[in-house]
Amino acid sequence: MRQVVNAMFYVVRSGIQWRMMPKEYPKWSSVYYYFRKWTQLGVWQQIHDRLRVQVRQRSGRHKHATGGSIDSQSVKGTSVPGIRGYDANKKIKGRKRHLLVDTLGLVMKVTVTTADVQDRDGAQLLLSALPGTCKSLRKIWADAAYRGKLLDWVDSKFKFKLEVVSKEKDQRGFQVLPRRWVVERTFGWLSANRRLNKEYEELPETSESMIYISMLHLMLKRVARAPNY
Repeated sequence: MRQVVNAMFYVVRSGIQWRMMPKEYPKWSSVYYYFRKWTQLGVWQQIHDRLRVQVRQRSGRHKHATGGSIDSQSVKGTSVPGIRGYDANKKIKGRKRHLLVDTLGLVMKVTVTTADVQDRDGAQLLLSALPGTCKSLRKIWADAAYRGKLLDWVDSKFKFKLEVVSKEKDQRGFQVLPRRWVVERTFGWLSANRRLNKEYEELPETSESMIYISMLHLMLKRVARAPNY
């Protein structure tokens, strides 16, 4: 089973197709069987959340985060069949990843939709499905795309507040915004995995599992204090 999990890490990191699994790993059909089964049962998020607790505690933080940052990322689709949408703002046809991370940049929840879903609507889907590990949240930082009715909706539904971090009026060019850079760094971590550079998955839930697996790999290296981290 250790080799099965290592094979999944290899697929996400290298971006290969399942059928191109190297011979040193178990048969690709066996690896995919467990991947799909654990996706359907929600096992990936369960393992991910438990490991995130360890990483937070090793960093001297409480196991449950009180602050987080939310954002979305539109990703181009491929010829692989599956639902897609067009993000007119980014001019990208594919899917959109809605991410909530803690102050360390570790993923708390991910929801994948078609690219035409507005950030505010995607945020509602994500926040409505928060796991119990997010019960201590008190504040979430977001950019200007999350203004409007979403703020009132969050106030009426949750104990935490959604705070918009806006650019300075005289800002020119790119500048790092307080609290907002954390989630942007997480997107950078994800892009280091070739399987996540584009949308190769047929189902949105498969894409979500791939993101959890990539973060599992990152956190395992932290827990093991790998010298090359």
